[in-house]
Amino acid sequence: MASGTDLTSSSQPVSKVVHAEVHDTDNADTDPSRDVSRKRQSLSDLLTIFASGFALISDGYQNNLMTMTNVLLKKEYPKEYTSVVSTRVSNALLVGEVIGQIIIGLTCDYLGRKTAIIFTTVMIVIGGVLATASHGVTIDGMFWMMTVARGVVGFGAGGEYPASSTSASESANELTPKHRGPAFIMVTNFPLSFGGPFAVSIFLIVLMACHESHYSTVWRVCFGIGCIWPLSVFYFRIRMLNSTLYRRGAIKKHVPYLLVIRYYWKTLIGTCGAWFLYDFVTFPNGVFSGTIISSVVTNGTVRQTGEWQLLLGAIALPGVFLGALLCNKVGRKNVMMIGFSGYLIFGLIIGCAYDKITKIIPLFVIFYGLMQSSGNFGPGNMLGLLSSESYATGVRGTCYGLSAAIGKAGAAVGTQAFQPIQNNLGKKWTFIIAAICGVVGVMVTYFFVPNISGEDLRIRDEKFRAYLVENGWDEAMGEDDLQAFAEDGVITDDSEKAKGG
Repeated sequence: MASGTDLTSSSQPVSKVVHAEVHDTDNADTDPSRDVSRKRQSLSDLLTIFASGFALISDGYQNNLMTMTNVLLKKEYPKEYTSVVSTRVSNALLVGEVIGQIIIGLTCDYLGRKTAIIFTTVMIVIGGVLATASHGVTIDGMFWMMTVARGVVGFGAGGEYPASSTSASESANELTPKHRGPAFIMVTNFPLSFGGPFAVSIFLIVLMACHESHYSTVWRVCFGIGCIWPLSVFYFRIRMLNSTLYRRGAIKKHVPYLLVIRYYWKTLIGTCGAWFLYDFVTFPNGVFSGTIISSVVTNGTVRQTGEWQLLLGAIALPGVFLGALLCNKVGRKNVMMIGFSGYLIFGLIIGCAYDKITKIIPLFVIFYGLMQSSGNFGPGNMLGLLSSESYATGVRGTCYGLSAAIGKAGAAVGTQAFQPIQNNLGKKWTFIIAAICGVVGVMVTYFFVPNISGEDLRIRDEKFRAYLVENGWDEAMGEDDLQAFAEDGVITDDSEKAKGG
């Protein structure tokens, strides 16, 4: 029992032994645990942040790859690639992401961040290879294989959201707690948003290399390139460690889900509801933006559509930087409400003046880009940040994954409804509905989203731990040499301050 790591093999009062050892190792001047040196943990945290950011570029690439591919496939297969097939292929990624976010969200809490991250990388690569090799006896059969392959990619990409984002948040909390918010945004939403213009840039390069022809080669090469980005950081992901926060606060058995819901019900309504509204607007407007632009560019080529699409993606990026700069000064909740308000302003401008503004293509693209930039500034930045900060470490992956999955469900609904809205109500109504969603988003944020100040995540962990103990739950928390029963806690200076000590 000298190690204090086995909580079941002896009848000794193990919890007190573990507590004493954890307390001795939990000082700012010593290593984060007996088995892991501070230098090694800090290096791992740094690599985790780097690998998370670079891998999420891959997810942004995959999310935006269909933007120009839809335009290309419509040109190559004008009869076979109907709006029904286009929606099905586009939605395959979303359905996979919903499943991946829920399953990997649970996995990264039960099995650890590292295990989940390695698995998501493998799934993205397998799905990318299958998409590249899409083939069938008929053209429709080829599109069905593409649909399945994109679903596999979606499972991996969806799992990246809770796995990479929670890892990045916990690692940033250890390295730079005061700047955790901006650091988190720059390695999560920035690479996801950058994936849009990045995917279009790759598409244009491949298109020009193929002399604006050989369309089948273009989309297959673009799908194949998507396998490179996750593989480029695979080694670093294998070498990473689980964060100190996770090794202190993980709940691997007998998760008290009823207590979790009682404690976080209001926050879950806020993050799930706001994410649903955000993705309902953002995803279809991203996936079909190429189609929208091609419809207003009279007699335009695929290349011209791609160039306008690249400008649109570039205009949307500054919102990410501005949100990162202001999240600490203005407050996460306020920034999110301002971003949703941008949907109201720019959605109404474009929707009400659609017939006139689309005649001036640069003006239309600028306002369209500003609407997407406001989304990046507010909910795009803050939803991931708030979902990673609002929940305790033991259930962070689960609650983050659930929130993101509800968001992707909103994206699937929005994508499915996008074409019918355009066909039955008119194209301007896609923007007017975006404005309505902006109003609802402000209300959901105001009433249900907590106003997180950016405090050390350990404080929220200790408050949650105390709540569980008060309600009679006393199971093992943490892993390895930082494992202890809930009632023992992990005494830190921050947790003492949280208790008023």
